[in-house]
Amino acid sequence: MTPSELTPTQLLGIFAKFFESQQIPYRVVGSMASMAYGEPRMTIDVDIVAHLHAGNVPTIIAAFPAPEYYVSESAALEAIRRASQFDVIHIPSGLKVDVIVPKKSDFSDSEQSRVRRLSDRNEFSAWYAAPEDVILNKLKYLKQSGGQSQKHVRDIGGMLKITGDQIDRDYIQMWAAKLNVLDEWNLILMNIKEA
Repeated sequence: MTPSELTPTQLLGIFAKFFESQQIPYRVVGSMASMAYGEPRMTIDVDIVAHLHAGNVPTIIAAFPAPEYYVSESAALEAIRRASQFDVIHIPSGLKVDVIVPKKSDFSDSEQSRVRRLSDRNEFSAWYAAPEDVILNKLKYLKQSGGQSQKHVRDIGGMLKITGDQIDRDYIQMWAAKLNVLDEWNLILMNIKEA
């Protein structure tokens, strides 16, 4: 396989191995996580929450060097300082990893304490956010979009369809109220009943 044929799943495996080798707590989130619990869809991005500090940046730069990768040292340091995100781009394939540095919060602590180890057809295994936390984050993005982002609605619907009997709806209800996304959650549940 040539570097340009790298798939998002394979890129995810590379990053999971890196974070684990550096003993950096992380969790796979976003569309890769929703597909792990729900229905597949096209994506060229990998979203990973990583608990980084400034001392990790030189190791990241060394592990993902040019010309195969592009990562901005200043953007990484700024993301760590501001608890935001930075990108690592795999140049030959055009795939991108969004590395998200979490803000300190009770919800973030809860998310990290609930991670699950999942395997991709025995090629690799990685730590994923729990399905309830993936749904809650998608509800937050849905609210930010003013309810216009149908991909989040589809992703949540797919997760409830495939993994629904294993999902703790009481946990979602509790955090949806705390995160002010209860209206979005109730709308999803109403759409499911009507489908």
